[in-house]
Amino acid sequence: MKKFGKKILATAVAATMALGLVACGAGSGSGGSSDSGSSGSSDTAADSGSSGGKTIKVGIINNDPNESGYRTANDKDLKAMFCAENGYDASFAYSLKNDEQITAAQKFIQDGVDYLLLSAADTSGWDSVLKDAQDAGIQVILFDRTIDASDSLYAASIVSDMDKEGEQAANWLKDQGLSEYNIIHLQGVMGSAAQQGRSGALDTLAKENGWKIVTQQTAEWNAEKAQQIVQSVIDSGEKFNVIYAENDDMAKGAVEALDKANISHGVGKDVIVMGFDCNKWALEELLNKNWNYDGQCNPFQASYIDEVIKKLENGETLSEKTIIMEEKGFDASTITQEDVDNYGI
Repeated sequence: MKKFGKKILATAVAATMALGLVACGAGSGSGGSSDSGSSGSSDTAADSGSSGGKTIKVGIINNDPNESGYRTANDKDLKAMFCAENGYDASFAYSLKNDEQITAAQKFIQDGVDYLLLSAADTSGWDSVLKDAQDAGIQVILFDRTIDASDSLYAASIVSDMDKEGEQAANWLKDQGLSEYNIIHLQGVMGSAAQQGRSGALDTLAKENGWKIVTQQTAEWNAEKAQQIVQSVIDSGEKFNVIYAENDDMAKGAVEALDKANISHGVGKDVIVMGFDCNKWALEELLNKNWNYDGQCNPFQASYIDEVIKKLENGETLSEKTIIMEEKGFDASTITQEDVDNYGI
């Protein structure tokens, strides 16, 4: 990969990333609209001097915090952990586009960060920049999403098992024993690990069991786009009885279209509604029997990453490179208020 000078890289990143400052433990940072999926931003948590010891410099590349409730919680968790009070000098970059994330990674490498933390927009295309990080002595830690690259190029991966999330949801749907399956499938950003895992399981069972996929389109995690897709199916007169949405926001948008058309949904109603991420408001929809299923995706990875960094700083060998967080699937017929309180984000 061609080596860029600092000046050239700074110019490239400035063209795609809006710069700003955030306080330690601040809420979600500002990012480009998830409607377009093309704009990015960058924030810096300035080091005010940690209380003794080495200040660890990290560059954190994430998806747009405004993408979903999950991502907002994820970003807030990272900012609360990677701040000056905890001994970190952290810079944040956001984008839903792989090329913009790679540009940000190149800049962080040039800036000489100690650790590069990455939640990739797409699973492919990362080999060259991760090799550059390795050559520069920078440890890479993946969080939230896997990538298609040799595990020799990163120190650790703290992730959800997206394939398992999809399998749990698709098997739950199969267990409902419907007389026929006519499914509206709302996909997330194409190529992301979450989309691949949640789509793959449904595709497999649909083929094995002869389920009809009425439409399969990406709404890019966005409620408004999901509403438009479902509305277009309603307008076409096509029969459907399942909404399989790959995140809660898209499920919410789908339900808005159903409500507008006076189509009943939830337990014992005309349309089964399925989402992912376990936003508290989404779990309350299950508790009220308006939705049927929600798959958990744990956004709180910062403590896992911090523990890995501390071990690496102490020269310890990690017992395992891939750390998979345990996650649940919730059914409207069995969910409790305690579940909402304990697992809602």
